[in-house]
Amino acid sequence: MKLELRSDRLRLFDAVLRLGGFSAAARALGLTQSSVSQSIAALEADVGQALFDRSSRKLRLTEAGEALERHAAGVLDALEQTRAALQQLDQVVTGTLCLGATDTLATHVLPPVFAAFRKAHPGVELRLDNRPSPAIAEKVAARELDLGVVSLPLPRGSAGVEALTQVPLVEQRDVVIVPRGHALAKKSKVRLSELAKFPLVLLDRTTASRAWLERHFAVEQLTPRVAMEMSSLEVLKRLVELDFGISVVPQLAVRAEKKLVAVPLLGAERRMVGLVMPRVPTRAAAAFAALCRVSLSLRGRGAGRGPTFGPTG
Repeated sequence: MKLELRSDRLRLFDAVLRLGGFSAAARALGLTQSSVSQSIAALEADVGQALFDRSSRKLRLTEAGEALERHAAGVLDALEQTRAALQQLDQVVTGTLCLGATDTLATHVLPPVFAAFRKAHPGVELRLDNRPSPAIAEKVAARELDLGVVSLPLPRGSAGVEALTQVPLVEQRDVVIVPRGHALAKKSKVRLSELAKFPLVLLDRTTASRAWLERHFAVEQLTPRVAMEMSSLEVLKRLVELDFGISVVPQLAVRAEKKLVAVPLLGAERRMVGLVMPRVPTRAAAAFAALCRVSLSLRGRGAGRGPTFGPTG
């Protein structure tokens, strides 16, 4: 059953809980108790279940009410953040935005964000610099870039990088990729210990992906068999197709691949697509960041369970 929840009714439900009753919520909001009761009844009709136990004199939630309570405040906070972000987008912004992004994110995540930003702020000239995430962070710290869209967490960098604002936006899942017919192709998940048994084709040591993977191998006291390393993810995928080795890549980069099998990696910390920016960003950078928060959050929620770029099967 598809539920349609109106934000005004959710806010009233939240007010009843915070203020301790229907009468208190009505007084605080300048409404009649009857109108509050009618709105709550309409919300119960929306969800198809009673939210309050009306057999008790005290304010008491039903099981459905408790479930809604756990999520209502978060939903209302998200709506408020979205409203504020959209208001900021309405401001006229001009100038130049120097943006850094990895090849993977610039190819698979950012094009619709670029299009929306150009439509919202036609007076801003957008300049894009493609580099690995750690190099982007260093250039933002040096004020050579206004903003970076990167994979988080970053490996430890300079004092300037450590002082930057880091804003996680949406989960980025990493998967093991193998050619069809490989021994791991039929597995539902792959452990790091299994991964270490095969030759690996990896991105080079300048990338956040490589630092992240090597840190996990070190924690597990495993020695990976690195057969080849390179700076291009597209070249890496082609070499995995040709069975030079297997690899670990962001799942969002292999959605359209027909000759590769992607298997979830078990036991590794999940990463995030995020922003790095100065504590006080330029107006253009702040506007782009606000648009990213809205656009990527909505895209992530559209994938299913929360804001992730997850496996598609």
